[in-house]
Amino acid sequence: MAAPFTLRKIGVPPNSANLTEARRRVFDFFRAACRSIPTIMDIYNLQDIVAPSQLRYAISAQIRNNAHITDPKVIDLLIFKGMEELTDIVDHAKQRHHIIGQYVVGEGLIQNTGNKDQGKTDFLKNFYTSNYF
Repeated sequence: MAAPFTLRKIGVPPNSANLTEARRRVFDFFRAACRSIPTIMDIYNLQDIVAPSQLRYAISAQIRNNAHITDPKVIDLLIFKGMEELTDIVDHAKQRHHIIGQYVVGEGLIQNTGNKDQGKTDFLKNFYTSNYF
C-alpha cells in the first residue's frame, strides 16, 4: 500500500492577480482534493458506501456550483474555505456520518428511497402530518 497522501501545510497565499491565476488555483485545489480521496476512503472506511469516482464527482459538483463567480478575490476565498474543509477531513476532524451526509447522501449520490414509517394509528398519522418536517 502506498504512503497516505498528505496535504501541504501552507499559509494564506497572496490574492490572485487575475481570473486566469484564480482558475489555475481552482484546478490545483481540485487535483489536491482528488489526490486525497484514497486517504479519505481509508480514514472513514467508505469503500462499502461510495466509489472514489463518486466522491470525485461530488467535489467537482461543489466546484461547479460556484462556476458563475468571476471575482478573483471571491474565488480565492472559496478556495481557502475548500482547503480548510479538505484539511479538516484529512486530519480526521469530522466523523464518518458527517462525510456521508454532506458528500454522499447530500449530493444525491445515494437516493434515500425508504419512506419513514408513518405510523399505523390515526393519532400517529395525524402527528406526522402536522409536526413532521
